[in-house]
Amino acid sequence: MIVGIEGKVEFRDPTRLHLNVGGLIYEVNVSVNTSNAVAGKEKVRLHVTQIIREDADLLYGFAEPNEKKMFDTLLKINGVGPKVAQAVCSTFTPETFAKVVASKDVTLLKRVPGIGPKAASRILVELADFIVDGSEGATGGGADHHEAMMALESLGFKKEAIRKALAGESGDTATLVKAALKKLQRL
Repeated sequence: MIVGIEGKVEFRDPTRLHLNVGGLIYEVNVSVNTSNAVAGKEKVRLHVTQIIREDADLLYGFAEPNEKKMFDTLLKINGVGPKVAQAVCSTFTPETFAKVVASKDVTLLKRVPGIGPKAASRILVELADFIVDGSEGATGGGADHHEAMMALESLGFKKEAIRKALAGESGDTATLVKAALKKLQRL
């Protein structure tokens, strides 16, 4: 699994880069925000999400980890593919997206190409707890709470049950998961 890439820019357009890495040239899909962040640079280093399908092996690159986190989180939503997730990343910065989700602003989200009213509503419901690492919204362990939620979701627990189990808990991710598991066993 490729999680990062560093190389010399051979070709660039608003949503793609060709990076020369030790003689191999990789095509990396990027958001407009990442494209602007690396504009004018000869050598770039990107965080990468690799998507392997039956007919393609695609790389999506991001200048900052929060944008990659936003992309990966969007991909988990039923009906949101890489192109729509990339369009969201091109339209909003992670901080702005977190504010859109927190305010449940369907109108702003519908401005993204490929997202209609139903998809916008579904995204806002499923990402109600989206937190950007290091932002003002992630106060006092917000990132730990988010990581604990993701870990518990991967174990098959429902979001609402996880929220109830984590309510009032504090600590690092491992402590939160242990406390939530104890509560979830009783439910």
